[in-house]
Amino acid sequence: MSNLAHRLKKLQNNVNTDYIISGRYKFRIRDARELAKYVFADLEKDFYKKVARGDFLVSGENFGCGSSREQAPQALKAAGLRAVVAKSFARIFYRNALNLGLLLLECNTNYIDDHDELELDLGRNIIKNKSKGLNIACKPIAPLAKKILAEGGMVEYFKKHKGQLEIEA
Repeated sequence: MSNLAHRLKKLQNNVNTDYIISGRYKFRIRDARELAKYVFADLEKDFYKKVARGDFLVSGENFGCGSSREQAPQALKAAGLRAVVAKSFARIFYRNALNLGLLLLECNTNYIDDHDELELDLGRNIIKNKSKGLNIACKPIAPLAKKILAEGGMVEYFKKHKGQLEIEA
């Protein structure tokens, strides 16, 4: 699978879920599309307006630390992001993103800068930085996780598979 997109602003280490979506929004807004309008609102006004459907968000280490609320990955997905690329993710954020169908990719983001053109090759676990002519290896995604993501998240996966996980031996 290949996907071409321009990358958004590169974030630093330890981006917590309250930066992704502030508590003043996540506790009063239930609609994911409305919530998406406030992604990173405390860091950059109208950030969501800069997101084109299919864009990548790039960060450093420990992306999604903080609370265990699912609104953070839900808002990022609703904003139209194709994936979040980071050196590492907080465990609960990673699990919530998988459950909601938001693709997270772990790799060395040192070689990605603002507005670089990226192409994803999930079959080879590579992000191609077309702006720099580099291939960046990503941590492989487990086959079951790929299936869950392809269905749009855990709920959709269970609906399709009648509540059963198809685990390969």
